[in-house]
Amino acid sequence: MIRESVLPGGVRFLTETMPQVRSATLGIFAEVGSSEEPPEKRGISHLLEHMLFKGTTRRSARRIAEEMDAVGGNLNAATDKELTVFYAHVMDKHLPVAVDVLSDMFLHSLFDAEELRKERDVVLEEIKMYDDSPDEVINDRFTSTLWRGANLGDPTIGFAHTVSAIERDVLAAWHGERYAPGTVLIAAAGNLDHDELAALLGEAFGGFSGSAKAPEPERPIFRPAVNVTHDDTGQAYVMLGMPGLSMRDERRYTLSVLDTILGGGMSSRLFQEVREERGLAYDVSSFQQSYRSAGLFGVSAGTSPERVQECVDVIVDEIDGLVEGGVSSDEVARAREHLKGNMTLSLESTSSRMSRLARNAIVHGRQISAEEVEQRFDAVEAADVNALARELFASERGLCVLGPLAPDAVRLRRRNAV
Repeated sequence: MIRESVLPGGVRFLTETMPQVRSATLGIFAEVGSSEEPPEKRGISHLLEHMLFKGTTRRSARRIAEEMDAVGGNLNAATDKELTVFYAHVMDKHLPVAVDVLSDMFLHSLFDAEELRKERDVVLEEIKMYDDSPDEVINDRFTSTLWRGANLGDPTIGFAHTVSAIERDVLAAWHGERYAPGTVLIAAAGNLDHDELAALLGEAFGGFSGSAKAPEPERPIFRPAVNVTHDDTGQAYVMLGMPGLSMRDERRYTLSVLDTILGGGMSSRLFQEVREERGLAYDVSSFQQSYRSAGLFGVSAGTSPERVQECVDVIVDEIDGLVEGGVSSDEVARAREHLKGNMTLSLESTSSRMSRLARNAIVHGRQISAEEVEQRFDAVEAADVNALARELFASERGLCVLGPLAPDAVRLRRRNAV
């Protein structure tokens, strides 16, 4: 049910037909993200994403919103460190509306100077909102500490001083230099006809031209450190980090099993020990931050300031125990089924399938079927998990803590230290 074609001008177009649903999701992906921004322009890709909603030669910003609301659709966008996507989720019969609105925004935005002035202020408020959110602050500190000096380490949204300095000509040049057929891919999933949708998009993108080189994925160096930031929060927010794997590493299936066993659910080792046995945290979990050529693995938790050292020590003990004692075949079997079940549930969503199409094409250069993913998970054995844990978790680690604490209030014990 997956088909691919190339639109006039060179834009790749992929669809997955889901005749059992009454909706469809259409997404336009650009290989543009914060990881290729020079430091003085940090946040320009995210600001550009905002500006594509602010009016075209045919539509005002208000009309863009009204047309999608009138058909009950959801119009949105997202910028990350390697990609920007603009997407619409609509009833299947309203796909022509989604094509018209999205293509108009993507190709014919005005970048009006007055609208840019207002939208810069909106983004500055967004930055303040994130600065008031401990979860966002600790996540940014985590990445910027362990990948110090790398573009992947800085927040995608940018900083107040860099966003404030971006003028219209700079924004328009960024758009012109990086949005071209060679760096753009369109994907759709739902109750649709590939040929009919290709005809609509071919007409809409008929005049889209230019050339742009896809950015070279960054490979930052892991730099372990301890970063304790004082903030008057009710909890202390903890993130412990180690090297991870890139999205292209074939061992990513093994790492997902390892992630699930350590901190990926209610039965995970961290959840059971940190929350259920010790009562140290309401929420504790492990996570992966993976990009095309780099990755981090981490554990996050929130705990009382007076118990933060205990929480860190227990997390370290669980990681060390996994490295030294290994995982069991039963744990691996449960994790494999957990991952396969989560994937199957996510594939009932047209948005998830649309995103999966695009990311497989951009990251891997081919479509990886759900059946292949299941087979790769089923092939993971305890010995594979144990070998990867020894490689990644036995190395140096980094720690970030945010809360009402002194800079020297928390220490990170070295592995096997007494």
